[in-house]
Amino acid sequence: MTKKVPAAHQPLAERLRPRTLGEVIGQQHLLGAGMPLRIAFESGQPHSCILWGPPGTGKTTIARLMADAFDAQFIQISAVLGGVKDIRDAVEQAQLAQGTALENAAGGGGRRTIVFVDEVHRFNKSQQDAFLPHVESGLFTFIGATTENPSFEVNSALLSRAAVYVLQPLSEADLAQILGKAQALGAVPAIDEAARDRLVAYADGDARRLLNTLETLSVAAANERREQITDEWLLKVLGERLRRYDKGGEQFYDTISALHKSVRGSDPDAALYWLVRMLDGGADPRYMARRMIRMAAEDIGLADPRALRLALDAAEVYERLGTPEGELALAECIVYLAMAPKSNAVYVAYNEARALVKKDGTRPVPLHLRNAPTKLMKDLDYGRDYRYAHDEEGGFVAGENYFPEGMKPPQFYRPVERGLEIRIAARLAELRELNKARRG
Repeated sequence: MTKKVPAAHQPLAERLRPRTLGEVIGQQHLLGAGMPLRIAFESGQPHSCILWGPPGTGKTTIARLMADAFDAQFIQISAVLGGVKDIRDAVEQAQLAQGTALENAAGGGGRRTIVFVDEVHRFNKSQQDAFLPHVESGLFTFIGATTENPSFEVNSALLSRAAVYVLQPLSEADLAQILGKAQALGAVPAIDEAARDRLVAYADGDARRLLNTLETLSVAAANERREQITDEWLLKVLGERLRRYDKGGEQFYDTISALHKSVRGSDPDAALYWLVRMLDGGADPRYMARRMIRMAAEDIGLADPRALRLALDAAEVYERLGTPEGELALAECIVYLAMAPKSNAVYVAYNEARALVKKDGTRPVPLHLRNAPTKLMKDLDYGRDYRYAHDEEGGFVAGENYFPEGMKPPQFYRPVERGLEIRIAARLAELRELNKARRG
C-alpha cells in the first residue's frame, strides 16, 4: 500500500500522525513486540475493540492503522455529531464493500470494513444497540474510542463483544520526541530548553494539545519574525492559561507536596486549601484522585483500611459526575484522609521486603510449601508434612516456618500504636508467642 504523504496545509497534528505502526510513539504496553494490539496487527485478523484513554493518546491513529494494516474500508463516526442515520449509512457502505449476498454465496469476497466511533460514550443505549447485529454477523469490525470508563458508559452487550484496551497518557519523553519530530519537519522554529520543558509539562500527556499549541506559537512567531521560542515569550503569548497550569513545574510539585504533607499532618483545613488551589490552577481532578489513593495506602494503611476504599469511591464518583459535582467527593475524601489515624508500617515493610529480595539470592521454596497436583510431585515429597491451618487449634499453625530454609525470618511489618493497628499489633504479638513456645 502506498504511504500517503501529508499535505502542507493540514493541521500539524494531522501531518505528524503516524502512517505506520513503527512511527507510533508511546503505548508500547499495547503495541510493543508480543503485546496484544501488536499481535492483532500481525495476525491479519481484526477484532472489535474499545480504546479507552485520555485525549491525544493515539486512539484514532491506532484505528486508522488497523484499517491500513488489514486493507479495510475505514468509516469514522463522531458520536458527538452523529446518530442512527450515520450508523445506517455505515452499514450500507460496509455491505457494498463486502459485496452482495449472492456474490458472497457464489464464493465472491469483499473488502473488510472498520467502523470507528469516536467518543462512543456519547451514544445512548439504543444507538449503541444498533451496532450489535452487524458486529455479530461480522459485517464490520467495530472500534470505539472513549475518554470515559467503558464499564459505566458502554452497553454491557456491546462491551461483551469487544476487547477493551487502556491507553496511557504519553510520557514526557514521548512528548519531547513528538516535539522533536515537529521541529525536524520544519513546522516550528527553534525552542529553548526551558520553553520545551514547559510545553511538554503543559501538554500533560496529550499529543494533540502539544501540537495545537506548537501551531499557535509558530503562527505568532512568524508574525513577529521571531526565530526562537523562549520561555519568557512563551509565557507572554499563552498568558494566564499557561502560568496557572504548571503541571510538571516546580510550583505544581511544591503544591502537591504541601497537600500530601497537610494530610499526613492531620490538618483538614490546610488539606482542603491546597486541594482547591490545585483544582483552581487546572490540575486534573483524576490526578488528584490518584494521589489520594496513594495517600490512603502510604500514610494511613491498616490504621484505617476504610480510607483506601473511600479514596477509590471518590475517584469513581468523580468519573461518574465530572466537574464540578464530582469535586465534592474529592473534598470529602481529603478531609477523611486528614482526620484518619496514620500508619506507614505497611509502606515501610514493603520497601524493606523489596530491598531484601533485590539483594538476596533466589532461594528455593521449601518442599512442604510446594504445590503437588500430580503423583510424581507427591512422590518427590512436594507438599509433604504441610499443616493445614484450618485444622489446627485457633486456625493457626504454631511453630510453622513459611520462609525458605536457612533464612532468618525477618520482621518487616511493625504495626504502630494507632487505629486498627493497635489490635493488629496485639494479635501479631500473640501469634509470635505461640510460635516461640512451640519452637522452644
